[in-house]
Amino acid sequence: MSMSSHISELQKKHAELSEKVEMIQRRPASDDLEVAMLKKEKLRLKEEISRLTN
Repeated sequence: MSMSSHISELQKKHAELSEKVEMIQRRPASDDLEVAMLKKEKLRLKEEISRLTN
């Protein structure tokens, strides 16, 4: 896998997590723990993307 395709895959996963977080938060009884875990994973992906692009 090339570096650019790896970065693209990470960006895709980050976007999917963003959508999932938004969907969960729209529910009346959203699970705060699940949202926190997803946000933590989003941050990890963002940091890895940043590290690979710099």
